[in-house]
Amino acid sequence: MKRLMSGNEAVARGLYEAGVKVASAYPGTPSTEILENLSQYEGVYSEWAPNEKVATEVAYGASIAGVRSIAVMKHVGINVAADPIFNAVYDGVGRGFVIISADDPSMHSSQNEQDNRHYARAAKMPMFEPSDSQECLDMIREAYELSERFDTPVFFRMTTRVCHSKSLVELGEAQEIEPLPYKKNPAKFISSPANARAHRPILEQRMYDLAEYSDTSDFNKLEINKTEYGVITSGISVQFAREVFPADYSFLTLGFTYPLPENLIRKFAEEVNEIYVLEELDPFLEEQIKALGITVRGKEIFPEMFEFNPVIVRDSLSGERSEPVELDVTPVARPPSLCPGCPHRGFFYTIRKQKRAIIAGDIGCYTLGGSAPLSAIDSVICMGAGFSAAMGMAKAFEVSGEDKVIFGVLGDSTFFHSGITGAIEILYNRGRVIPVVLDNSTTSMTGQQDNPGTGKTLSGEIAEKVSIEAIFKAIGYSKIINVDPQDLTAMEAAVEEAIQAEVPCAMIVKRPCVLIKDIEHDFKLCAVDRDKCTSCRRCLRVGCSAIYYIDNKSYIDPSLCVGCTVCLQVCNFDAIHIVE
Repeated sequence: MKRLMSGNEAVARGLYEAGVKVASAYPGTPSTEILENLSQYEGVYSEWAPNEKVATEVAYGASIAGVRSIAVMKHVGINVAADPIFNAVYDGVGRGFVIISADDPSMHSSQNEQDNRHYARAAKMPMFEPSDSQECLDMIREAYELSERFDTPVFFRMTTRVCHSKSLVELGEAQEIEPLPYKKNPAKFISSPANARAHRPILEQRMYDLAEYSDTSDFNKLEINKTEYGVITSGISVQFAREVFPADYSFLTLGFTYPLPENLIRKFAEEVNEIYVLEELDPFLEEQIKALGITVRGKEIFPEMFEFNPVIVRDSLSGERSEPVELDVTPVARPPSLCPGCPHRGFFYTIRKQKRAIIAGDIGCYTLGGSAPLSAIDSVICMGAGFSAAMGMAKAFEVSGEDKVIFGVLGDSTFFHSGITGAIEILYNRGRVIPVVLDNSTTSMTGQQDNPGTGKTLSGEIAEKVSIEAIFKAIGYSKIINVDPQDLTAMEAAVEEAIQAEVPCAMIVKRPCVLIKDIEHDFKLCAVDRDKCTSCRRCLRVGCSAIYYIDNKSYIDPSLCVGCTVCLQVCNFDAIHIVE
């Protein structure tokens, strides 16, 4: 049976067919749909973990206990999970254990475009790179066979185009993989220096053995045609190479890319006169091939930044710029913004009026609070840094003597992910920081996934709600202010109360995201009385995409407005009203 599937859907199907029993992940584009699809298959336990490190440890623990397991994350999540990953490579596995990294060239939804192939090399971990949905399914099944054969975690590197592009996939049957009977093995699974030293030569021998496997892997395909020119490529670049280079070129397409198939590459080089290496981002393949003493042309031709497409590859080869295609379309110049009715808007609108306020922000929808016209956020670094960076700023201002009020801001999912330790840091080291959790009752940015504070698991089961307020209290915060951000009067009073507090104070700014489907929202509709509108443009300062100007008067688009009334509250001339 064949189906049209995205790469993420095909991976989920492949995990099911491979007999995976435990799956853990933290949601992050472009990886999120893997667990969302896998959770629909019977017999697989799937969960959202608080962060990627926890997800990796959960999955590795399941492997040690004797079942096949998977940890899934976007590329920056590997940074969070690196500690257990590197140790697991030394210790080996029980049943098969795979780690998926979904990289994001061109940073469609990420703060960097790091090339995570380097992790495989640094950790000495075998790596697969699928180029289409069929390979996603086939390679993930092979990854478990490889993991158990060589006693190692396996790295499975995808990119945005592979994750989200669709192609035909031939489905197989699910394997019945019996759990391994558990046997205590401290010499293998206790990561002590003594055990690590014993594992080190085993790891090195494993790499030699994996190199031999790479030369014979069915996923490394040698195709000799005309021998004047040849192309070595991997991942999504395989598709671009096939489209751009002439069909009579010779090709070496690599699906198992670490360790590289040295003998296969040397054979290819002996057959072909001139070789191109086509790969997105870093010269990962190119540098290793050149280290073999083989002359190739790569990054002196093709860009080192951003994802490829056929036009970029073709232009790079020709050295000329293609003429753009003129379309009879008028583009809409509308930058990303908080949704109409977003509960974060009232907080940022209020806080930006505090002239002494500095906000260290974090990763989430609320990052858009740094965009005009709100322009409220001063820094965004990574998950959890909203509290920790705020602490560093506070200590720096103590040294410099600047009179600033520091707010550390992150969301509810991010608080559980990596914000709690930052909150402890602020309290323990006496930082003049007000930690703020913008609690919208979901993980909005990646598509409304549940988290420990929502009361539901990935499978929809009812779970214990972890209380953010109780955590703040347990840490030791003496004052915790709860406020609804859409009540601007209450919001202003809460901010002032926090600033004036003489004891450790935290804020929880709570209102559900308007996009949550299973919550009954009290939606209304606001409208503008154009006779009363003075064109002061004050309503535009809230940064709502439902509000714009027509004929120099404010107008609220009824198809976008949800009646949050923030604009109504900021209008000084009663020109905005609720439509009954």
